[in-house]
Order: sequence, then C-alpha cells, then structure tokens
Amino acid sequence: MDRPVRILLCLVVLAVGTWLFPVSALTLTGDLTNDPAKVIKKYLSLDQRGARLTAHSYEAVRPYVAWDREEPVWERFVVIRKYSVSDDVTQWTIVSSTEALIPVTFQVLGVVHVETATFVPEPREEQFSIRIRAVGNHWRMVSPVFPPHVGRSRLADFVKDTMLRETNDDRARALRRLRDDLVNAGRS
Repeated sequence: MDRPVRILLCLVVLAVGTWLFPVSALTLTGDLTNDPAKVIKKYLSLDQRGARLTAHSYEAVRPYVAWDREEPVWERFVVIRKYSVSDDVTQWTIVSSTEALIPVTFQVLGVVHVETATFVPEPREEQFSIRIRAVGNHWRMVSPVFPPHVGRSRLADFVKDTMLRETNDDRARALRRLRDDLVNAGRS
C-alpha cells in the first residue's frame, strides 16, 4: 500500500475512533483507539516536569514506554524551554498499522552534567522522531531512549532541593552555582 493511502487510512481510523469513544476516556489512556501522539505528549509533559529525575518518580512515565532495556543512570540532563509533537500525520513515518515514527522538536537551553554539577548553555533546536508501537492494546514509545529533557525552572527547583540536603560544603557550593546558572538560563 503506498504512503498516501496509508495516511488516509490512518486518518479515517482516527476520525472514526474519536467519534465512537468519548474524548474524556481517550485523553488519559494510551489504548489503540487513541491518537498515538497523545501518548508522546503525555510522556514529554511528565519528563519536562522532572518525572525521570529520580527512580521513584520514574514510575509516572513507565505506562507510556516499552523500552527494550532499562533506562541507564543519566550523566546529563537536557534543559528545555519547550517541546512540540507533530500532530500532522503527513509528517509521520507510518511503518505499519501498529507502528509509526512521530517527529518531536525541543527548544533546548543547554545541558546539565550531573557528575560535575555544571550547566553548559547550548541554545538550539533539537529534533528527532519517536517510534511508537502497539504493545498489547496500548500505544507505547519503543525508541529512542533519550536523556531526560527537563524544564529550566523544574530542574532549578530539583537542584535547590538537592543542595539543601547536601552535607559536603564543596558539593553544596557547586550545586548553588548550578542552580544560579539554571535560574539565569534563557533570560534575554
């Protein structure tokens, strides 16, 4: 089946699915009757709010992924201003009726290196596609496994909390500098 026919078929399935199921029921689940882009949006919303910063809070994003492997301990966090997920099905790469690549774009402010507690400003636009697939009866993100993309103010609050609990004076000073850098990032 050629690409325009597949895209049209996906649009028809999405339209019929939206008509058959109440919107309120669809907004919170990743079941196959829902728009797969909503699963990615929910995941990125949680990620932006820091859900992947600790193992305890990571459980909030687990229902949206089906990684082949566990997430590693990240050595860096990407600091973002905002993100967007393409709603335009014509920009998606439809792999099959149960799999697609959906483009996402991040407005990046820089990167925090965890070990050294430093912020490196790297303002740029970052784009890649997230592979989403039907797993059981739900849409799940399957790749790529990418480092946390966290909002600037949330990461500054996280660093402040860590700084207040730090008992090593040198590490506390490094965290204070990091927090100040995050607070000032993107101001201009």
